[in-house]
Amino acid sequence: MPSLLGLLSLSLFIFLTIASLMRIIFFYIFSNPSDPVPFSVLLKSFYIGAKFDLRLGLIIHIPLLFAWIKPLSLFKDGRIRRSWLLYLTITMTAILLLYIIDFGHFSYLQTRLEAATIRYLYNPITSLEMIWQTYPVIPIVAGLIVFGSIYYSGLKRYARYLVRKAKKDYSRAKKIIIAVITVIVFAAGIYGKLSYYPLRWSDAFFSPYPFASQLSLNPVLYLVITFQHKELGYDVDAVRKYYPFMINYLNIEKPDEKNLDFTRIEKPVFERNKKPNIIVIILESLAAHKTGIFGNPLNPTPNLDAIARESLLFRNFYVQSPGTARSVFTFITGLPDIELQSTSTRNPRTVSQHTIINSFEGYEKFYFIGGSANWANIRGLLLHNIPGLHLFEEGSYKSERVDVWGISDLQLFEEAHNILKDARKPFFAIIQTSGSHRPYTIPEDNRGFKSIEIEEELVKKYGFVSSAEFNAFRFLDHSVGYFMKLARDSEYFKDTIFVFFGDHGLPGRAPHMIKGEELLELNRIHVPLIIYSPGFIKSSVEDRLANEMDVLPTIASLAGINYTNTTLGRDLMNKRFDSQRFAFHILDHGTNPHIGLLGKDFYFVMNVDGSNKRLHLWKSDNPRENVIIKYPGIAQEMEFTTRAIFETARYMRYHNPANPSGKWARQ
Repeated sequence: MPSLLGLLSLSLFIFLTIASLMRIIFFYIFSNPSDPVPFSVLLKSFYIGAKFDLRLGLIIHIPLLFAWIKPLSLFKDGRIRRSWLLYLTITMTAILLLYIIDFGHFSYLQTRLEAATIRYLYNPITSLEMIWQTYPVIPIVAGLIVFGSIYYSGLKRYARYLVRKAKKDYSRAKKIIIAVITVIVFAAGIYGKLSYYPLRWSDAFFSPYPFASQLSLNPVLYLVITFQHKELGYDVDAVRKYYPFMINYLNIEKPDEKNLDFTRIEKPVFERNKKPNIIVIILESLAAHKTGIFGNPLNPTPNLDAIARESLLFRNFYVQSPGTARSVFTFITGLPDIELQSTSTRNPRTVSQHTIINSFEGYEKFYFIGGSANWANIRGLLLHNIPGLHLFEEGSYKSERVDVWGISDLQLFEEAHNILKDARKPFFAIIQTSGSHRPYTIPEDNRGFKSIEIEEELVKKYGFVSSAEFNAFRFLDHSVGYFMKLARDSEYFKDTIFVFFGDHGLPGRAPHMIKGEELLELNRIHVPLIIYSPGFIKSSVEDRLANEMDVLPTIASLAGINYTNTTLGRDLMNKRFDSQRFAFHILDHGTNPHIGLLGKDFYFVMNVDGSNKRLHLWKSDNPRENVIIKYPGIAQEMEFTTRAIFETARYMRYHNPANPSGKWARQ
């Protein structure tokens, strides 16, 4: 057994040496002297890259652990030994080949090797001719053969040496101990981090320097990851077809149909003499029908209800998808998350995105989440695209973790307040709650909160799945009330715009709402949008349709900020758009999800492939009735708009540069 560990250690050492050398070569070949990456960032890139390399090295050596079994032992039979050595040699040579291909791919496209590269196989003869004419194919092949021969020969000699030196007196107990320790080391190395979440590709996107992220990646692991997200691209011809419509829809003053440019410089509706602070609070599962704001008779949200009465309240506000990670992506980027099988935050090819948050120049940026930012790979989206962001997560706080989602919402608000009250500059802060999600944990330290005993039948009648969820929902509201009490007693309160909205809704009974909410499952995406700021904003109730994509443009407008807009969000305060207010959404993600458009009176929905088209009068007494035959013209117009937004969003995900103006390239 120790002999096997000796061979395994040597092979792993060779792999890590080669991988490290390739990363150093990658740095020297592709780094840009005119846009240097800070030394501290480079060190972190190499450190993260080494952990990815270790993971890959351990994964390819996992099969070798079975060589402990006597029938598979490489020290008992020469033929079996040759089979194991051939496996290692072929695997190592193939990985080295992928590294070489990755270098060529990066030199050509400035991206690491990814699943989309398979498109070149659609024209194999042309691709092979290009490779033959561009790269030194024969020297590369010869070099790989030489490497494989030397590697095999070296391992073979070392294996024979270990056979001669092997001891026969290891007890069964000692072998078991060695085996257990080895398995633990492998598991720890593959997991990659001392945290609740393992090492993920998003850890490579820890800074706004694109090259630093590229340097951190392991090309083989990255290739495997991108194969999970290769199914959804975009159709340029479709984007061109809808571009004239989108020019008007987005109010693009300087259109560029040739380059399909959607960039516009937006001016705020309001002018401010001072920069207001911004606090955005993303409330977990805050479905509209579960709040007192929308008439729930169980009085689950007295604190939010009171805030809403003094706020700018959008009653017809809809998120794009019923999922937290999708919602965060949409809010940050202004794009609907149309990823089919997974989420855009988990897709490394869509991690680089422009966000209007960066238009808040001179602001300190904060993001507070009770758990780990590795959740859904959200770390990459945040740190890669928002320079100077102060990210607070599990491990950053004094409070103890209470469940899978980290610290409690009440503790999260308290920790955030203690940091924000000492801020020396205007700030833009985002607080993301999670406590009203299962397992519905209510901590012992809850600042006077008391659960209510209530009949299960009653809570289910008004939209809750259980009394546990009902009380967790009440605790979220209690936490909001506690935070606002702290805020009102602080200096920053009078200069702050508070924005509250739910990350998504939930299906459930809603007898106190219009029938369409429940029967068409609009309650899955219907949430309140509350904008509260006695010092800056007059209270009013707005019935116009609003999308989550619109939140950041609206905040910038209310704050008096000029901003660069490159995506689909539109200022809710700008009356220019009132004639075309819709709520676009995508539901039931999969190979053929539903996409829909909610209008003032009509709701149009269809499958992505164009099948199963329906038109509903969603405010009527019979909202499920398909009225597409009665109103063919309206159905046609809404289908066109739905398709225009969807096709444009598909394109924008890959053409929404994180730094369109180049302002913070060297920060």
